[in-house]
Amino acid sequence: MAFIHETVSRAERYHGAIFSVYTDQVTMSDGGTAARDVVENRGAVVVVALDERDRVVLIRQYRHPVGRHLWELPAGLRDVVGEDEALTAGRELAEEADLTAGRIEPLIDLHTSPGFADEFVRVFLARDLSPVPEADRHVRTAEEADLQVRRVDLDECVAMVFRGEITNAAAVCGLLAAARARDSGWALLGS
Repeated sequence: MAFIHETVSRAERYHGAIFSVYTDQVTMSDGGTAARDVVENRGAVVVVALDERDRVVLIRQYRHPVGRHLWELPAGLRDVVGEDEALTAGRELAEEADLTAGRIEPLIDLHTSPGFADEFVRVFLARDLSPVPEADRHVRTAEEADLQVRRVDLDECVAMVFRGEITNAAAVCGLLAAARARDSGWALLGS
């Protein structure tokens, strides 16, 4: 049986709107304890929106921690308590790409940085896309105000990953998973 690590104590270091940071004292299998810094957040959803021509909706957005614009997929925090993740994904798709989807299915789950963060991301595949009516579109502010939206062939997106042009971890995982699922005839979905 595997050793069960237990948190002996926890000290809050920072509490913010998006994440909190703690230092935990955790029991180790050698009989001692060790300090482990942990970032907790609400998790996120990411959307691979695939149109009828096998194109993915990419967004280009400024990300201050890396100091540049990145090509990503529509995504957002799970910031509405109790909201179904598929509804969150649909809301983010509408807000960031002005699209709705007739089908939204779970594609892949991932922990983005389990060495220090508990962030859990669920990536959805959205198909049967339609535009949000102009009058109903979300007004983008802050870093989303200059958001660029582009549709790119899924195979070209995969090539962009391997050329280092798409580096957002959830986008990389989502795009590779979508390409693999498509190549399987969508048989991997729901399994």
